[in-house]
Parts: sequence; structure tokens; C-alpha cells
Amino acid sequence: MGTLDIRNLYVEIEGREILKGIDLTIKDKEIHALMGPNGNGKSTLLAAIMGHPKYVVTNGTITFDGQDVLSMSVDERSKAGLFLAMQYPAEITGVTNSDFLRACLNARSEEPIPLFQFIKEMESNIKKLNMKKDLAHRFLNEGFSGGERKRNEILQMRMLKPSIAMLDEIDSGLDVDAIKVVSAGLDEMVKESNMGLLVVSHYKRFYQLIKPTHAHVIVDGKIVAQGDYELVNKIDGEGYDWLYKELKIKPKTETRPIVYSLGSCAVNKGVK
Repeated sequence: MGTLDIRNLYVEIEGREILKGIDLTIKDKEIHALMGPNGNGKSTLLAAIMGHPKYVVTNGTITFDGQDVLSMSVDERSKAGLFLAMQYPAEITGVTNSDFLRACLNARSEEPIPLFQFIKEMESNIKKLNMKKDLAHRFLNEGFSGGERKRNEILQMRMLKPSIAMLDEIDSGLDVDAIKVVSAGLDEMVKESNMGLLVVSHYKRFYQLIKPTHAHVIVDGKIVAQGDYELVNKIDGEGYDWLYKELKIKPKTETRPIVYSLGSCAVNKGVK
């Protein structure tokens, strides 16, 4: 298990500054809720941590158990124990779920995982997530509903067993029963493997089920409020207007997210 430490992080995309000095630490068994209005930097933070090629780190550091994350490629970050469940999972024609998952597991270990062990573990997790039995033989996310894609992200997380998992609106597209299944699976992993979580969601129902230990609010690329689960309740009941007034912040106009697939790691450009 490990500690993810982010200090004074500035990130831009296509010359536009989005994150403006983020400080955040995530440790074992901690569940961090990352909240804030749309277009203020939540997904940007997760993407930059994982190495999104379009997001450029212009200042600051990201370390994981003392290792320099910004010097790692995306696959190296994954092997180190970081995981991102994406808001818009891509589909890959010609690659089955089972082949994809087994390749991911083998890339992380010195010896290939035995086929029988892999099948047993995959089928067990598919059952726990109430997924269709034929999922292993289908191409990755091809023809999947939004909810199926999100459950498939959780399946990958359960198989890979990361130290720190980041979930970008994993609950969107899930019905009430599916949210219960996914949240129960997350709770099980946190308790059994000591995994740390950084969760982006707009829904109190999801936070009620996973019970964050920490809460952070991002407005205009900065963390402007921090607390525990009570902060989640306050935001749900009163919105963000009270925070704008208290901190004398002008609400940022929402912008449409830019969607890319992951590639090479984010570039640490001109770090001071």
C-alpha cells in the first residue's frame, strides 16, 4: 500500500491553465470525495495524476511512496499501483475482455498468471458485480451500455488490485441496484486490501454508500474547502452558493470536457 502526495500542482491544456496550485494527500483506507461544479478541474486532476497526454503539468510535484510519478509513463504509473476508472471508457474492437484483463495482469507480474487461476478470479468478480456471464468473450466495451462500461471499469479495478484508485463519475449511468453493487465492491476492497480512493461524483446517494473519510471542493482549479462527510451533506443540502458568498468567489462558467484516451505520460514542463 502507499501514499499519493500532490503538492502545488499546476496543470494546463492547450495553453489554458486549469489547475492552480492543488495540494492533496491520499493514504491507505482513506476515501476522498472530490466535489465542485462542472468545469472546475476535478477530472483534470485525475487525468494528470494518471498521465493524460493532453494535460501538461507546469509546476508542482506528484509522488507515490516517494517515487516521482511525473517521470513515469502511463503503464509505469499503473504498475506502481495507480488506477483510473474513466468517465468515458473507450471501446476496443477485436480485443476481448478476458484477453485484455489477462494481459494487464501479466504485465504487472514476473510470471504469467495461470489460466485456471485467472478464469476463476475473473468469474468470481463478474458474479459479485452482477455482470452478464458472456462478458469475458465480448470485445472490450463494444456494444456495452453506459452502466455496463462503468461496471467493467470496476471489474478491471478488482482484478488489478491497485493501491490508489481514482473514480471519475463511476456512478453515472448506473441504476439504483447497480450503484449498491458497485459501492459494496468498493467498500470490500478498501477493507480487505487497504486501497485508497479518490472519487468524483455529484450524487449524495453514492457518497452515502461509500462514506468518504475526507471531502474536498474544487472551484476554478483550486481546493477552496476541505472537511469530512459533513461537508458532503452541506454541499448536497445547500449547493455551492454559500461557499461562493463565504469565500467571495465568483462562480466559474461551465465548459464542456475535452475527451481523449490515455497515451504517454503528462509532461512536467518548466517546473520551478
